[in-house]
Amino acid sequence: MSKKMSFPLFLAALFVVGACNNNQVIEPEVEDQIEESIVEDEAEAPPFYTYPLNGLKAQEPVDRRVIGVSINNHPAARPQSGLGDADIVFEILSEFEVTRLVAMFHSQLPERVGPIRSARPYHIELVNGYNGMFVTHGWSPEAQRLLESGEADFLNGLFYDGTLFQRSTERKAPHNSYITSDHMLEGLEAKGYELTGEIPNLAFYESEDIYVAGPSGKEVEINYYDLNRVTYRYVEEVGLYERFNGDQQTIDHETGLPIQLANLLIIETEHTVLDDKGRRAIDLTSGGKAILFQSGIANEIRWENQNGKIVPVKDGQVVPLKPGQTWVNVVPTSPGLNESVTHLAQKESVE
Repeated sequence: MSKKMSFPLFLAALFVVGACNNNQVIEPEVEDQIEESIVEDEAEAPPFYTYPLNGLKAQEPVDRRVIGVSINNHPAARPQSGLGDADIVFEILSEFEVTRLVAMFHSQLPERVGPIRSARPYHIELVNGYNGMFVTHGWSPEAQRLLESGEADFLNGLFYDGTLFQRSTERKAPHNSYITSDHMLEGLEAKGYELTGEIPNLAFYESEDIYVAGPSGKEVEINYYDLNRVTYRYVEEVGLYERFNGDQQTIDHETGLPIQLANLLIIETEHTVLDDKGRRAIDLTSGGKAILFQSGIANEIRWENQNGKIVPVKDGQVVPLKPGQTWVNVVPTSPGLNESVTHLAQKESVE
């Protein structure tokens, strides 16, 4: 780090050098002034901190644990609130063709987030990978068993409906449960959970100017069984992707601003339907094929579970992310990436 020396400090330094050359004793007052000037100059360039889940710079760290929230993605729940503040968002199937979002908040908390929906076992697995606390409204039988047995620190709207969790009059249940960040922290603290703790680090490029090679990936469509189509489009002017459900752009309901992400990771993994309600078991540990989209470029890679976190890997090395928000779309091995993901710009399927 370069430091500029002020003119008074420069003269003081010359005085010190001259005094030393002449074997003169430096007066204590002068020595104190020099030390104070150096401290002041160093203070002009404050140190920076890198947020561990989005790679962006800040002037001070956040030691609050990650909070993962299960967010409704039914058409009646859109647009959602708070997604713009998440560091990472996972989109993963819930029942039949309907997906649910698990948003990880660390660098900042949303003023209001929702609609909140019920937990699945793999939601808990995702949140635990970040040493996080989990916010949900409801649960599947297996998720209930896991949470009640202490598998994760959690806050469930079933027990705080109308108090910490509030119902919006704009929408009908079950698409209208919301919570504020203050109420999340209040509820988690009241349950005796430790709000601060270790935050895992993801790998990021040192600069936002990343250099990757590969085929064009400026527009991509993910097809969840022909009934739920998600499109990401690269916006050259900002160097980020924007997201659409069909023709409806994904925005934050609170601000009206579009969701813009730096990284899109699409992973393929085994899904097993468990019952006639369409609930699933989803393998988030075995690894498999993946595609990583950054800066308008698509790279076919692999994904691995490393200490509970889903990470992109190529040739045995973790692929760094571009600083900014990351979305991870999880698709079933049947039909798999070949059938589920299409590069719209080239009209070519991923091989």
